[in-house]
Amino acid sequence: MLVLIMASATGLAVASNYFAQPLLPTMAKELWLSTAKAGIIVTTAQLGYAAGLLFIVPLGDLCERRGLILVMALLSAAGLLTTALAPTLSMVLVGTALTGLFSVVAQILVPFAATLAAPEKRGKVVGTVMSGLLLGILFARTVAGALTSLGSWRTVYFAGAGAMVVATLVLRRALPRHHEPVNLSYFRLLMSIFGLFRDEPVLRVRALLGAATFGTFSVFWTSMAFLLAGPPYWMLPSTIGLFGLVGVAGALAASSSGRLADRGKGDWATGGGLLLLLGSWIPLALARSSMGAFLAGVLLLDLAVQGVHISNQAAIYRIRPEARNRLTAAYMTSYFLGGAAGSLLSAAAFSHFGWMGVVAVGTAMSACGMIVWAVVKGRMRLSPG
Repeated sequence: MLVLIMASATGLAVASNYFAQPLLPTMAKELWLSTAKAGIIVTTAQLGYAAGLLFIVPLGDLCERRGLILVMALLSAAGLLTTALAPTLSMVLVGTALTGLFSVVAQILVPFAATLAAPEKRGKVVGTVMSGLLLGILFARTVAGALTSLGSWRTVYFAGAGAMVVATLVLRRALPRHHEPVNLSYFRLLMSIFGLFRDEPVLRVRALLGAATFGTFSVFWTSMAFLLAGPPYWMLPSTIGLFGLVGVAGALAASSSGRLADRGKGDWATGGGLLLLLGSWIPLALARSSMGAFLAGVLLLDLAVQGVHISNQAAIYRIRPEARNRLTAAYMTSYFLGGAAGSLLSAAAFSHFGWMGVVAVGTAMSACGMIVWAVVKGRMRLSPG
């Protein structure tokens, strides 16, 4: 039951960062924004999340985790409320940045679950909690679209703030206290993250793969709403949000990737996922003329991103158990910096070149991931060890 509670809370926390994606056309219209300016909202969410990963998540190795989780969940709710009340783009960005900064509570819950799990079940537990996180990302779009049809885009953020407060109360009752302090100051704790990058080649490789895959994910989801809101589809936000459900199969496959990692086959999940990610842009290139191709591309893309992400996390959690929060911070900072770059490039590409510009950017980022993995596997084959 505790794992399911943590998975649900993780999903809700990270969902806060994705409410805007199906709402961008509606928000742009109300706030008088261009496509490129509206895309800044998503980029701000990703950058806020990256900052939280780098500066807040390492505190999980320094502070008592239950108390840290509760405070962060409440501050994330405050960010959502700020966005809901925002009269201008500037205030929307302030609220979005605050939400992104503190919704990284999800990335403290994931290594916390790994710490509480038995070693032989760690991959499965991480996969279950990550399934909750990924379902949160996907359902965020669907729920956001549905709530907008009942009120406005602000209704989504009011509801999200209330849900985070409820989640905080549930976590307060369910989570055990846990504290394994390291003998480091906060500054030295942050500096040790760079030391992990320097000393751990597995972390460097997985961080690059994470940046490429989540960047590709963000390229698609940032501009998807603009594609569907325009010709030939002319969809409303409530309909656009339903497309998040297509990726549920990918999220549910996350636990399977964790089980593969437990059996020592994480590299298979990584290579297969990267190949699938690149291939997903073939049907997505036909999305303007074929809804069937669009749906197939979404399913393949989400399945690929989740599979690679879980295998990445399983790999880095085997490196140094005593530094899981810092490893998470290092990996996920790279992950969301890739996402921020993908969002920014996607909005610019759609604004200047339309959907095929988005496809070109997504294909290029997917190819970068494949190249990194091919080089790494080639070096492993050439290594005498």
